[in-house]
Amino acid sequence: MAKGQANGRAGERPGEQPGERPGGPANGQWYPPEWPDRIRALAAGTLTPVTPRRAATVMLLKDTGGDDGTAVHMLRRRTSMAFAGGAYAYPGGGVDPRDDDRDIGWAGPTRAWWADRLGVDEAGAQAIVCAAVRETFEEAGVLLAGPTGDSVAGDTTGADWEADRSALVARELSFAEFLDRRGLVLRSDLLGAWARWITPEFESRRYDTWFFVAALPEGQRTRNASTEADRTVWIAPQEAAAGYDRGELLMMPPTVATLRGLAACRTAAEALASAPQRDMTPVLARARLLDDEVVLSWPGHEEFTKHVPSTAPEAAAPSVPDDDAGPDPDPTGGTSA
Repeated sequence: MAKGQANGRAGERPGEQPGERPGGPANGQWYPPEWPDRIRALAAGTLTPVTPRRAATVMLLKDTGGDDGTAVHMLRRRTSMAFAGGAYAYPGGGVDPRDDDRDIGWAGPTRAWWADRLGVDEAGAQAIVCAAVRETFEEAGVLLAGPTGDSVAGDTTGADWEADRSALVARELSFAEFLDRRGLVLRSDLLGAWARWITPEFESRRYDTWFFVAALPEGQRTRNASTEADRTVWIAPQEAAAGYDRGELLMMPPTVATLRGLAACRTAAEALASAPQRDMTPVLARARLLDDEVVLSWPGHEEFTKHVPSTAPEAAAPSVPDDDAGPDPDPTGGTSA
């Protein structure tokens, strides 16, 4: 997939108006230049939508004690990556199918409760919550699990922890096996379901991504453990959103939308307390042809509406997932939407 373009590289300023050309600037919104051709192919019936893969991403929060209130942990995807290179996102990734029906050490709301909240069956709910916890450990070194249902692991930076983390990343170790080996239970009560975004039907790499919020456990610290990120930051949600608005931070719409929601919370506890009231209706981008342009829109998020000049039709990319990034490409920041 060709790398999306935007005026969102840190330190750059807008040089064009939104919608001037495919892949052009629109604040700091990541936008693949091949989208117009794929949208036309979808409208013409020559492109078959790919079934989205389940994924989860976690917005880790910590209280700063300052005027900003809270900070969120974000990573920047390597600029060399084909998918959303240079974009800021949250730790996360795809569901491991092995987590659907394994016997997982579990604490917090029941699987039935999570199934209702996430809009899936109980096996799917377990797998999605497991993905959220596992991916946070894999990419940020933070583990939302503990020896009991009311405790949480402490420092997870030792060599033995790193060996297990690497085995999880390589899928040599399932999450259930990891918890059992460590005598741990997953703390689902430390998570709050925040939003759900689905990659547009015209994309070649699609994800159905659940966004969660969580507070950084006491005694743990984040680190850049992801091979797909070249830096990590703790940043106030409102500061990150302002950086996007100025075109200084590159992001995808789900990332910006969730940042704006987090900015209204003064503490991590407040964010977690508000999570059960958040609307989990999936957000799916729509595209339509209007005269000489393609109009992209995200229902309920008008700020991301984009008018793209329509050029002469070209052959669309194959309607199969682009897996050049490996078996579990990171969809976070949430989806390519």
